[in-house]
Amino acid sequence: MSLDSDLFRSVLGRFASGVTVVTARDNAGRDHGMTVSAFTSLSLTPPLILVCIDRAASVYSALAAAEWIVVNVLSASQEALSRRFSHLEAESRFDGIGFSRAPHGAPILDEVLACLECRLVARHQGGDHDILVAEVETAWAREERPLLYYRGGYAQLER
Repeated sequence: MSLDSDLFRSVLGRFASGVTVVTARDNAGRDHGMTVSAFTSLSLTPPLILVCIDRAASVYSALAAAEWIVVNVLSASQEALSRRFSHLEAESRFDGIGFSRAPHGAPILDEVLACLECRLVARHQGGDHDILVAEVETAWAREERPLLYYRGGYAQLER
């Protein structure tokens, strides 16, 4: 018996996750980015993270081919930014927003909670997604509340 996909999605939705926007710059100098909640740490030594990208995503090929990515961890005040990078047409996602550049060129979005610049070291297929393994080269964080995703919607951390 196979698991019903609606039930599977509902059960997984009970796991609250942080929200990130993963960005990259391609060889032609174009910026790419998408909202990603499938992000986690993998190893402390060396410092590795995982990012899972749906192969049907509009910016999949740019992110999968990148040598360097930035994981922008969103703060509680950045729900609109999360929506922008998940719904807006890929080519206009950076229009009119503030960002700077990481040392290897990928965009760092303004006012994010944390930022990790990473070099991609491995790619693996996993169902309808690719699993990107990246080594963190630089990172920083601010003291803010995180943006969370829970049961199909955004949530705030109460502390």
